[in-house]
Amino acid sequence: MPEAKKPAAKTDKAAAAPADTELPDDETVPGGQSELTGLFVERPESTTVIKGKNVTFVAKVDSSDLLRKPNMKWLKGKWLDLGSKAGKHVQFKETYDRNSKVYTYEMSIIKVVEGDAGGYRCEATSKDKCDSCTFEVTVEAVQEEQPANILDAFKRSGDAGEDAGDLDFSALLKKREKKARDEPKEEVDVWEILKDAKPCDYEKIAFDYGITDLRGLLKRLKKMKKVEPKKSDAFLKKLEQCYSVDKGKRTQMHVELHDPNVQVKWLKNGVEIKPSAKYVFECVGNKRTLTINKSNLSDDAAYECVVGEEKSFTEVFVKEPPVTITKLLDDVHVVVGEKVEFECEVSEEGANVKWMKDGVELTKDGKYRIKKDGKKHTLVINEATIEDIGMYYVYTNGGESKGELEVEAKELEVLQSIADLSVKACEQAMFKCEVSDEKVVGKWFKDGVEVKPGNRIKMSHIGRIHKLTIDDVKPQDEGNYTFVPEGYALSLSAKLNFIEIKIEYVPRQDPPKIHLDTSSTGSKNTIVVVAGNKLRLDVEITGEPVPTVCWMKGDTVISEAEGRVRVETRTTLSSFVIEGAERPDEGQYSIIVTNPAGEDRAELNVKIVDVPNPPENVRCMGVGEDTATITWDPPKFDGGAPIKGYLMERKKQGSSRWTKLNFEVFESTTYEAKKMIEGVFYEMRVFAVNGIGISQPSGNSKPFMPIAPTSEPTRLTVEDVTDSTCALKWRPPERVGAGGVDGYIIEWCKEGEDNWVEANKEPVDKNTYRVKGLPTGEKLLFRVVAMNIAGRSPPCTMKQSVIIREIMENPKIRLPRQLRTKFIRKVGEKINLVIPFQGKPRPVVNWLKDGEPLENKSVGIRTSDFDTILFIRSAERDHSGTYTLSVQIDNMQDKADIHIQIVDKPGPPINVMVTDVWGFNAALEWKPPKDTGNTDIIGYTIQKADKKTQGWFTVYEHNRRPSCTASDLVMGNEYSFRVFSENICGLSDEVAFSKNTAIIGKTDLEYNKPAFKEKDMSSSPKFTAPLVDRVVVAGYSTAISCAVRAYPKAKIVWMKNKMIIGEDPKFLMQNNQGVLTLNIRKPGQFDGGKYSCKAINDLGEDEVECRLEVRVLKEKKEGDEEKK
Repeated sequence: MPEAKKPAAKTDKAAAAPADTELPDDETVPGGQSELTGLFVERPESTTVIKGKNVTFVAKVDSSDLLRKPNMKWLKGKWLDLGSKAGKHVQFKETYDRNSKVYTYEMSIIKVVEGDAGGYRCEATSKDKCDSCTFEVTVEAVQEEQPANILDAFKRSGDAGEDAGDLDFSALLKKREKKARDEPKEEVDVWEILKDAKPCDYEKIAFDYGITDLRGLLKRLKKMKKVEPKKSDAFLKKLEQCYSVDKGKRTQMHVELHDPNVQVKWLKNGVEIKPSAKYVFECVGNKRTLTINKSNLSDDAAYECVVGEEKSFTEVFVKEPPVTITKLLDDVHVVVGEKVEFECEVSEEGANVKWMKDGVELTKDGKYRIKKDGKKHTLVINEATIEDIGMYYVYTNGGESKGELEVEAKELEVLQSIADLSVKACEQAMFKCEVSDEKVVGKWFKDGVEVKPGNRIKMSHIGRIHKLTIDDVKPQDEGNYTFVPEGYALSLSAKLNFIEIKIEYVPRQDPPKIHLDTSSTGSKNTIVVVAGNKLRLDVEITGEPVPTVCWMKGDTVISEAEGRVRVETRTTLSSFVIEGAERPDEGQYSIIVTNPAGEDRAELNVKIVDVPNPPENVRCMGVGEDTATITWDPPKFDGGAPIKGYLMERKKQGSSRWTKLNFEVFESTTYEAKKMIEGVFYEMRVFAVNGIGISQPSGNSKPFMPIAPTSEPTRLTVEDVTDSTCALKWRPPERVGAGGVDGYIIEWCKEGEDNWVEANKEPVDKNTYRVKGLPTGEKLLFRVVAMNIAGRSPPCTMKQSVIIREIMENPKIRLPRQLRTKFIRKVGEKINLVIPFQGKPRPVVNWLKDGEPLENKSVGIRTSDFDTILFIRSAERDHSGTYTLSVQIDNMQDKADIHIQIVDKPGPPINVMVTDVWGFNAALEWKPPKDTGNTDIIGYTIQKADKKTQGWFTVYEHNRRPSCTASDLVMGNEYSFRVFSENICGLSDEVAFSKNTAIIGKTDLEYNKPAFKEKDMSSSPKFTAPLVDRVVVAGYSTAISCAVRAYPKAKIVWMKNKMIIGEDPKFLMQNNQGVLTLNIRKPGQFDGGKYSCKAINDLGEDEVECRLEVRVLKEKKEGDEEKK
């Protein structure tokens, strides 16, 4: 047999493989990058592979623009998912390059067999993007290469050495025999003969030219012949492979048919589509169109167009619009340990957003929480630390926003430090300190060694106060004591001095002496105490014998009893104690010591200092586009210490989150707040700061809105000019802003001057204004300024000057179209006629009715410069007539007539009579009503009533003549009649009754009853409703139905594929008054086929059939494969 075509070289294709992918030597990589679109950076290409070899296909996907990892599928043919075939024969590999953000997918086929040949497809899908590509695999048979050297065909028999054994020429004979068979190929091209020959002559030609492998011959011929695509009998042009449409947009799918009269069906995921407002079917000639309006995600599906047995498939991919950020992130400033919330809003509910910091995506863990509430997305940091400082970003597929987080270290403030103590034996020593944070805990140390509580030593922590108490002090308790708060680089130290008691006998007396040292307080004999702190002043006293001590505030003696303000006295030491100093404790104090040897006295001043009162009267003095100027009054009480400055905070109205505006103390009482959002209401508050601390916040300012003045008004034009006035009109500003427009100020000046005069003191709301009191004959310029809370806008100035002079214009009435004919209204309705006119100077307006002056008080007249109004609140019939309007300027005049007709319901007809009675008929006549309602009678309504029931029934409506004939009257009854008049207002309120009645006499009539004939109901079976072809989903119960008519009752037989369905529990057959139903419980793939129903009785039989197709959901298949 001639040699088959050699496979393509592998070296070139292997070169196109990625450098970081190592492949075995026997694998082939379909190579070559082509010009790519969509998601693919590199696509697999068609290749030819030798049977038994390995082949690898590589696809690369760029994920830099994707929110999530793409999903890759490898398919063979149209539907076969190769993911379910993964194993030794088909293998998959996936890698990811973080630098280039490119996913590399590989599919390897190990030891290719002939069944692997065919078309393949790979699909890469993300949430809103999709891309696919196709490639072909061709498998060729293995070729046996013959030795090039004829001597290689010689071999010796046996296992001896090179020269041992007998020569074996069998290999040589085979080669010569094959060479002899190939001789015809050199003379004649057998394949050209076979291409043009008939299939029935293949065997004869092969025999003539020595070809024995007929199967290989047929395979090669099949490859040589160009396979033309099968032409469709139904479609001239099929659907495109896929369609892509944006969410909310419209998409159309077209097919062209051979037969313009054939009917088509459109299916979506195997279910027939019915025409509706969303799905519109169009048929123009042989072209069929399916239009999908307002596409949404549910329209992302597979679609089919079915014509008879042929189908055309396509897929529709719906792309969601990009999600934008409508509310940006705000900067946040917090203290260590506080909760942080970044909040933004997006344009779509349920959209996915990505939070990042320093290039790292933030996910839900113990530190971060991410919340979604409709369009609102929030990033929460439970307890902020210094490490959290930085810029935070939020990303969507249509935008991004950033916000900066500033975290301030939490400082611990010492409100009262511990003091040195000097105690005697067996006395109690108590160290006490106070810090600003109640939650702070700490440890006590003595000479660097932690103090442990015991019987004599006790430690307490109540609120902000920490105490160390030592009972029954001993000499070994002397030393340095330190309190160290946990978590802060801070320590408070004091010394405990143990005083030994020495008793000496001094026979002589010494006068008392007060040893008072206040030099450390700054001023002589003045002690400054922070409000709320404890004051303990220990004064050493000497004298012999022991002097008596007396403390006084003014003229009041301070007792030694227990209390907030008390005196503790020892032999040589007197202590003045104030627990929790308050402002009333401030004042002049004196200490007096006396003994028999004399007296000593000392004065001291106690000054209480505190945080200042909050500032007052915080108010906004002015605003800009994103700024506001805030001012306030200093606090009434500065706390006894000079005010160092102020701290400001602001918040949005309705919010509870305050934002600090300054971290350094601001000394002035006027502050300009910046970086605000225009159109948002803000509130401000201020803290005062002195040497003691920060005051309570001031009251909130009134809400204010940062806004900017509007742009200038546009299109300023002159509408009218008189001798002293000028009417102007203009358009609103193009940029209004959040402050809106409060009104407009109009200004004018003479041409060539710059002295602008305001025409209106208060802003006007309308876009028109008449400037009055202008100098006659002058050339004036005008300009308009828009006003809002932010101030004046730039002016819009008229480019050309205007001469103030009256323009003459003849009087002219512009009568509306509806008043040029007769104006008709009903009694009681309102009349409001607006008639415009023109003329300069203002014409004189006059009204007449029927040629006489209009003096009726119920008719009102209002006249302006441009129109006149005639109004009647409740129309009466006497208002009917011809109204004449005249406008006159000097001897020039214009007139117009208006015809008004007021109509009402008519009166009843006159003299209704029954003029004749015959058979079942009665003739009526009457005369028209006296009162026609000021309009024409358009008809009459006639009603009848018999004497028995007295019920009235209408005989005629809109009868135009004053006579009629009542027919179909009942024999033996006596009838009376009544008549209504009718005009354009309706029927008359009163009715006219007939003066006489019509009596219908009885006649002799005989009824011959026909003989009864029974109808023959027998009939052969006939189906009135056939079975309908159906496509169902596997696993969901279904039913097929039809309807039959037969008498006597027919026997029903159900069949599947011409086989009778017996007592199979999967099928349930029902017959409800001729409606036949076959229920199929959870059908599978094998339950599809042709179902038929046969009805049989004695008169004949009838049969209907349908086709049932069972489809397995693609998602269900994939789920089962994943479980496997």
